[in-house]
Amino acid sequence: MLRTGTDGRLMSTTRRRALGAALAAPLLARFTGTASADAQPGRLGTISDGWVEVRWTPEVQAQLDRFGAAVEAVAPASMVTGTGSGPGARGPAVRFPVQSGSGDPSLAALTNAQGSGGLDGGIVVRAATGTVRLTDLRSDLQSELASGQCKVNGINADHASAFRCGLAEATLTADSAPPGTPMKLRLAEVPLRPTTELLEAYTASFGTAPFTTDTVLAYLTAEGVYHPPTA
Repeated sequence: MLRTGTDGRLMSTTRRRALGAALAAPLLARFTGTASADAQPGRLGTISDGWVEVRWTPEVQAQLDRFGAAVEAVAPASMVTGTGSGPGARGPAVRFPVQSGSGDPSLAALTNAQGSGGLDGGIVVRAATGTVRLTDLRSDLQSELASGQCKVNGINADHASAFRCGLAEATLTADSAPPGTPMKLRLAEVPLRPTTELLEAYTASFGTAPFTTDTVLAYLTAEGVYHPPTA
């Protein structure tokens, strides 16, 4: 849990790092590297030609506005501009190329997916109080709980049980392919909700959180070619 101190500079630094961790969490909950619950080590497939896009909700944008913060992508990641207005509006997002991923998409039981992988690029959060740079993004998924690692301004940071991934609420599409051959997959609009641990960290740094464990803070969409394990 993150805690603030009485020294103004310490509190400012802690808050900037906490903001970076809160923003990093949705980026670490990803589709690449999913595996079926009964997959055995060494029998996992891989993902190629993939990307992951994370679009944050108005609740997250309100907190960015509160801190006067702006988000920028670190290449080869790129920003995706929000579109439209009203009920069908889509907020801004960041798209990341998939660096690596291993697993099994477990098409018959997405909620049992598990695995690990990494993304290329990162994000920079700029505010009047300082800049937070998040790179080397990696994640793990177990029972719809996402945790992971990244570098915050060059310092290694872990995120344990940061988000719950609503896989059952997402839309999965897959191109037809013969058994045992590569298959293109797309997983769209996976809602990401904060865990109790993330809310506790937020409260310790900023005060009472303006959202709950039922609040959707981001939506994840991912696409890639799945290569089944070889015999």
